[in-house]
Amino acid sequence: MDRARTGWGSLPKGEGRISGGFDDLMGAAVHANDQSWAALWRRHQRRWAPVLFLAPGVLYFLVYVVLPIGQSMAISLYEWDGIGEKTFIGFANYVELFDDYAFYTSLWNNVLWLVFYMLAVPAGLFVALFLNQTVFGIRLVKSLFFFPFVISQVVVGLIFAWFYDPSFGLLALLMESVGLEPIAVLADDRYVTFGIILAGLWPQTAYCMILYLTGLAAVDTEQIEAGRLDGAKGWRMLWYVVLPQLRPATFIAVVVTVIGALRSFDLVSIMTDGGPYGSSRVLAFYMYEQALSEYGFRMGYGAAIAVILFLIMMVYIAGFLISMHRAEREAR
Repeated sequence: MDRARTGWGSLPKGEGRISGGFDDLMGAAVHANDQSWAALWRRHQRRWAPVLFLAPGVLYFLVYVVLPIGQSMAISLYEWDGIGEKTFIGFANYVELFDDYAFYTSLWNNVLWLVFYMLAVPAGLFVALFLNQTVFGIRLVKSLFFFPFVISQVVVGLIFAWFYDPSFGLLALLMESVGLEPIAVLADDRYVTFGIILAGLWPQTAYCMILYLTGLAAVDTEQIEAGRLDGAKGWRMLWYVVLPQLRPATFIAVVVTVIGALRSFDLVSIMTDGGPYGSSRVLAFYMYEQALSEYGFRMGYGAAIAVILFLIMMVYIAGFLISMHRAEREAR
């Protein structure tokens, strides 16, 4: 009782030495362990640091990109309404796709999107070259050109739907002013896809412009001066001196534009809802119709369309990467 009241100080000398020695031993072991980990980190810091920094992004990419792609490929092999039991049917969804007229219409419209949407890249480049000046008020002009990319795609779709309106739209007024009959662009299957693509080009050109403005700010002025001394100017200066330094910006612009062309959904949904008579459908919109709309909740069929869309995107981007790699090897 007296020992408990007085604390450890009243322990016999032998017990105090054992307890103190054990605490010292544990402290030394922890300190040595910390030192070993610190030494190990110092030896492998350059190897481990990139892994640690990349790990969260890689994990996020695996969980939210790679895993859903695999799940979509798996679901495409089933007949499923999203709620009940799945029925394995193999490649029956893909066989049905290749006999589906609406699928070929959507595929052809996606080809048109890929071809004409790529005009945003050179258009953004030339706008960036025009705005790459140091004159009074140029920042305000740049902000006005960038404005279309900031606003929502829904707003862009509504603006162009009003623009194309044959009754009061600006296009109708312009055509009437020169003695032409107004055209109902969004109600004519000959023009509807091109009208939607034009609406999409407005914000996409602004995005490519920002990429190229950033790239032009990093262009080596010494190479520009050397090119001038060698007599390069105008198109030759642009082609042989400026554009090679803009390859990173061009790569991002092309990849983002291709992805935007293939996943075009919101403008089609807002402006035409796939009409008239399904003539403006694209694969992303057709996938939504089959999987999530009143057409029957065919999750497997919609997943098969998504897989085809993914493969087209991969082929297009892989081809572009290969061509860029070859160009860089030849430049060396």
